Amino acid sequence: MAKPRKEMIAETRAKLIAAARRAFGTVGYAEASMDDFTAEAGLTRGALYHHFGDKRGLLQAVIQEIDAEMTERLNKVSADAPTRWQGFVAENVAYVEMALEPEIQRIMFRDGPSVLGDPSTWPNANGCIAAVARTISALKSEGAIAEIDPEAGARLIVAASSGAAQWIANSDDPKETSRRAVDGFRTLLEGLRAQKDEFRRAV
Repeated sequence: MAKPRKEMIAETRAKLIAAARRAFGTVGYAEASMDDFTAEAGLTRGALYHHFGDKRGLLQAVIQEIDAEMTERLNKVSADAPTRWQGFVAENVAYVEMALEPEIQRIMFRDGPSVLGDPSTWPNANGCIAAVARTISALKSEGAIAEIDPEAGARLIVAASSGAAQWIANSDDPKETSRRAVDGFRTLLEGLRAQKDEFRRAV
């Protein structure tokens, strides 16, 4: 019995994404051969062009898949923390530290920005900023942080974490750079609380 067209399309897309992800994660975007990973998937270039437009479009699909997995992991990190503030810090730090993972490092923080441009312009960026802004609003309502515009704070934090991750990914010594980046990022985040404490002392 033939599979429904919708199911066949989903399977074809999944095969191409999986094959491309392996290639992008091992040899990198520039060196990945479309003929090699379409052959691995048992498909043709025509299938790739039909579903993704081109190699760049396929990279976008791979990044979307990895981003969803990263988000799921980060949500768990936040949920497992004893307080909202600790979860917020842990989630942001975990994101920066993900730049040490080979596949994420190469695809998300090296090839992604090189091929697709500034991550702040990627389709998922607005959703990420909105989520951070919601957390900042909740932390403000709890009195855990200083007065700050939620969107402004979210955009600054997302930009800082993205920049830190790219710094790590492109470093000659990623582990040492990660240590420095995480230390600095923690200090920046703690500044939100320090401002609140100073305000209270001033009052």
